Amino acid sequence: MAEASEQEARALLSAKAVRARAVQMLDIGLRGGLRHFTVDLDRMDGVAEAVLAVTRKTYPTLDIPFHARWRHFVFGGVDRWAQLADAAVWPDRAARARAEFDLAIVSVLLDAGAGATWRYRDAVTGQGIGRSEGLALASLDMFAGGLFSRDARAPFRVDADVLAKLPLPALTSAFQASDANPLLGLEGRTDLLQRLGRLVAARAEIFGMHDTPRPGGLFDHIAARAVDGTIPAPAILSAVLNQLGPIWPSRLELAGVPLGDCWRHPAIRADDATAGLVPLHKLSQWLSYSLIEPLQRAGFDVTDIDGLTGLAEYRNGGLFVDHGVLRLRNTADAERPHAVDSLLVVEWRALTVALLDRAADLVRAKLGRTPQSLPLASILEGGTWAAGRAIAFARRPDGSPPLKVISDGTVF
Repeated sequence: MAEASEQEARALLSAKAVRARAVQMLDIGLRGGLRHFTVDLDRMDGVAEAVLAVTRKTYPTLDIPFHARWRHFVFGGVDRWAQLADAAVWPDRAARARAEFDLAIVSVLLDAGAGATWRYRDAVTGQGIGRSEGLALASLDMFAGGLFSRDARAPFRVDADVLAKLPLPALTSAFQASDANPLLGLEGRTDLLQRLGRLVAARAEIFGMHDTPRPGGLFDHIAARAVDGTIPAPAILSAVLNQLGPIWPSRLELAGVPLGDCWRHPAIRADDATAGLVPLHKLSQWLSYSLIEPLQRAGFDVTDIDGLTGLAEYRNGGLFVDHGVLRLRNTADAERPHAVDSLLVVEWRALTVALLDRAADLVRAKLGRTPQSLPLASILEGGTWAAGRAIAFARRPDGSPPLKVISDGTVF
């Protein structure tokens, strides 16, 4: 049984499991069986219209890139990473891909909620930038400045041993964080990068196939699994979850396998040891979306992009609460903060994943597009994330989400 049980655990480390359990949660919600939310699908058309409105504003030609970390490196119309990368000399396409994997992995791991007040002063424009975009530019500046490299002459790399010993003050200073400019979860972020460094150093057979151990070595691991130059997107997620999974602070484990962004909810049924478990893998999927373009630039054909799911985070989730698709049974729940593992948050996040698929279908129907010509990754970008942010600012002056989640810097 032990072996089957490890197999069962690993089955949760997949986009397929995320989608299946999210659909189950939505079905329970539609039957009125959830403790914290009711679901009103009649309001989904309003969501689709809101998503279309922000999409047309940002991407008038409807030529929409993927929702990925790379979008946040474009500031004031200038693609800062492309500028640096195009000016650099790369021995081959794989070398650039390794650097881009290094940058994406570290930048995404640093991308948990920053809090409402933190700002990063951009040296180029002098502007103070908050939230995800500020975190992105800060992480790009760290990477370009060689903070993670052991060789000052080769800044565009992340060395496992440097990461493993990364001091908190170095990250604090690189983020310009202080008592006057507080950044949430700095210790959690530093700990995560140190764990990443230790893991990568210990798994040289995965992360050091063509170089000394670095997170970007994951490129070679994934590339080696391509068939006729083709890589299905869910295989990227599978590599991310199975190879990077152990860095997450220990939450749930099954058969010795750490399950990462996976939570308990008693209403979820299964006929094996995974009953009551809800995998979401938000940061890992956000990272997987962000690894698609480096693979494409390196010459691979990435297929089944819709095999990944929408992201269970507060902008996408807030979209459905603020538009009245999801309603709290107890309105007082909107006032108090909730732990990430609370049933309310688990319900909210799983419902978000299932509703994003439905929203995508509606948006495509309105535009006469197919999943191939308008993948979910582009609808998220166009799209749902921006519409969630827009209605949050319309409803609340500080743009905060409609529900408060206590974040430890590693989930949202």
